[in-house]
Amino acid sequence: MRRTKASLIYQRTKNLRAIQLLLGHSKIESTVRYLGVEVDDALLLAEQTEA
Repeated sequence: MRRTKASLIYQRTKNLRAIQLLLGHSKIESTVRYLGVEVDDALLLAEQTEA
């Protein structure tokens, strides 16, 4: 259930940083692996959403 909810939020928002915070991951790379998304795409999105 946890992965499903995180995946749904990611699909709707593309906000990796928010998912990282929700899951409690210290590294964005962990979130990328957890969600199973393309690393390059995910890291690019993460860079765009960080303040």
